[in-house]
Amino acid sequence: MTDTSTTETPRGADVAAAAATHAENTTKRALPSWLTGGSGVARYAVIIVWALMIALYGALLPDTFLNAGTFATILGSQQALVFLAAALLCTIIVGEFVDMSLASNFGLAAILVPVLTVNHGWNVWLAAVAAVVAATAVGVLNAWLVVKVGVNTIVVTLGMGTFITGIALWSSNLVPVAGLPREFSQIALYKILGLPVSFYLGLILMLAFAYLLAFTPLGRNMRFVGANREVSRLAGVPVTRIRFLAFVAGGAIAGVGGVLTAAASGGYDPSVSHSYLLPMFAATFLGTAILQPGRFNPLGTLIAVYFLATGVLGLQLLGGTSWVSSVFYGGVLVIAVTISTVLSRRAR
Repeated sequence: MTDTSTTETPRGADVAAAAATHAENTTKRALPSWLTGGSGVARYAVIIVWALMIALYGALLPDTFLNAGTFATILGSQQALVFLAAALLCTIIVGEFVDMSLASNFGLAAILVPVLTVNHGWNVWLAAVAAVVAATAVGVLNAWLVVKVGVNTIVVTLGMGTFITGIALWSSNLVPVAGLPREFSQIALYKILGLPVSFYLGLILMLAFAYLLAFTPLGRNMRFVGANREVSRLAGVPVTRIRFLAFVAGGAIAGVGGVLTAAASGGYDPSVSHSYLLPMFAATFLGTAILQPGRFNPLGTLIAVYFLATGVLGLQLLGGTSWVSSVFYGGVLVIAVTISTVLSRRAR
């Protein structure tokens, strides 16, 4: 069904507002007070667990864990996951729950920068722009196939992710490519108060996203579309446009994250792109248990990213090997999805 509405009519705005208010009131009646924020327990439970986790690791590893270097590592090494989680939020908030192509799209942008610069002699800044454009183009293609043509989201994004992973491997001849100019790394590694600038870029991105959702008509319409597309159309919300732009924005954000990651490491190995997929979903779904229980939200997701990073690093310092991250991320994802499902059912 093609959406012909481009603006929200006054009557449509009233319908949308009434529907949103009804949904919120229904949720509050259906959920116990501790889940709707009355006592604050649900909002901050994960943060409390995070603090207890830090205390436990500090007691077990006082010399290696409780130092500034450890916390600088936790906060300064997660820009890739922050940008990927933000990209996923773009589509998941409007009801497109599974974009399986984002990690591969991120990897495509990351490998294009060193391939174009080192292997083909491009100016590094031009290569960075080309990488972001390529990632955005993937988002446009996903949007056209899902929103305009009506192909299943999982089929499109899973196939697209596999396709662009192959393109990334082909472009690099199946090997990591390094050798980016040192000055280019400063867009990700320049230190401010002891932390790389990429940390602050991720923080700004999530804060801006949270502001958009909470205080702008576009953000409210995104929430409304994710809750009920047909009612949103009747309310005059441009559903097709919002869904389309969500995929495009997700591709662009993944592209910027890929460029920053390439800059930070001086190159990229395209074979590792798939390793971001599980942490990306784990952080995004765990975020629904933080600050706004039962709702996907940027600030909750940001906290979840660093919660996961703390858990994995602590286990590794305790002697865990490479399997630790898979077990931790996988376990958290199952728990987070379970919590999100339970909260959604009670809300209905």
